[in-house]
Amino acid sequence: MKKVAIIMGSTSDLPIVRKAIDMLTFLEIPHEVHVYSAHRTPHEAAEFTSCARENGFGVIIAAAGMAAHLAGAVAANTTLPVIGIPCKSAQLDGMDALLATVQMPTGIPVATVAIDGAANAALLAAQILALSDEGLAQKLIDKRAADARAVLAKDAEIAAEFNK
Repeated sequence: MKKVAIIMGSTSDLPIVRKAIDMLTFLEIPHEVHVYSAHRTPHEAAEFTSCARENGFGVIIAAAGMAAHLAGAVAANTTLPVIGIPCKSAQLDGMDALLATVQMPTGIPVATVAIDGAANAALLAAQILALSDEGLAQKLIDKRAADARAVLAKDAEIAAEFNK
C-alpha cells in the first residue's frame, strides 16, 4: 500500500494534524509526519515532495494556518494528490488559511477540506488510495456503516427520552 505523507507548517498545527494521524492509524494506512515550512524551509519541503512518489507515497496532506502557502508549495513540486488542511488561527478564524489553500492557479490543484478538517483529509486520502486497494475500500465501507449505527443508536436514545 502507498504511504500518506502529512506535512505541517509548524508544530502548532499538531493538535489538528493528530486527528489525521489517528484516522490513518485506525485505517492501518502507513504514513509519515513531517514539519516543513513553505517560507522557512522551502528547499526541504520541495525536496521531500519532489521525491515523494519514488519514496512510496500516494497522497500528501499539508496543514498550515495563516498565510497557508504550504499545500500550494507542495503541489507545485509533485503530481501526487495534495489535500490541504487550513488551520484556524487567532487572527481571522482560519478564513485566511482557507482562502490561501483553496485559491490555487489552474494546473496546480489542491483538494481542500474544512478549516481544521484533518479527519476528513485522512478519509479523503484513504478514498484516493482505495481506488486501487479493495481491502482499504472495504475498511471505508465498514467505517461508514459503523458511523451510521452510532448515529442510529443516538437517535434511539433521544427518541426513548423525548418521544413518549
